[in-house]
Amino acid sequence: MTRIIVTAFVSADGVMEAPGGEAGYRNAGWTFKDVEFDPAAYELKGREQEEAGGLLLGRHSYEAFAPVWPTMDDFARYNALPRYVVSRTLEAEDDRWPATILRSLDEVAALKAQDGPPLLVHGSAELGAALADAGLVDRYHLLVFPLLLGAGKRLFSAADKDTERLALVEHDVYGNGVMKQVWDVVR
Repeated sequence: MTRIIVTAFVSADGVMEAPGGEAGYRNAGWTFKDVEFDPAAYELKGREQEEAGGLLLGRHSYEAFAPVWPTMDDFARYNALPRYVVSRTLEAEDDRWPATILRSLDEVAALKAQDGPPLLVHGSAELGAALADAGLVDRYHLLVFPLLLGAGKRLFSAADKDTERLALVEHDVYGNGVMKQVWDVVR
């Protein structure tokens, strides 16, 4: 079975919106504007690229990444991996960054049922929350920034559901206050 890993930059109050500076969010760029850069804090990101078997994205993140990521040397490995976009409305893949379009969480579950290396969910707040609510997430890779952002898209939904246990399998705190937290979903 393929594992699904949600990987995210989040504030201490759970906001994950616009960490890289995407337009339209009041605190856009909070990962680099408001916290000193410490390369050690990003070791997890490099490891993710090496271990991933593909990317699983929501439509909004795919449309934001497609014009940019193919030209970024930092994402060379991601650019070589299969990409899957979960969307009921996306009409066609972007030729600059081709992807397979999945129309439902059932299609994601079928992909997950296959054997293979992990699929990473980058950005994609709505997709990540929907996958979690459907019981399809196996692990979380979080870099928690020492900030309170208030309003913004959250990592987890507000769905009323049964308790879900997590097991902390890796953690660290860096000189800039960023905390790495790797959680496995306990089933």
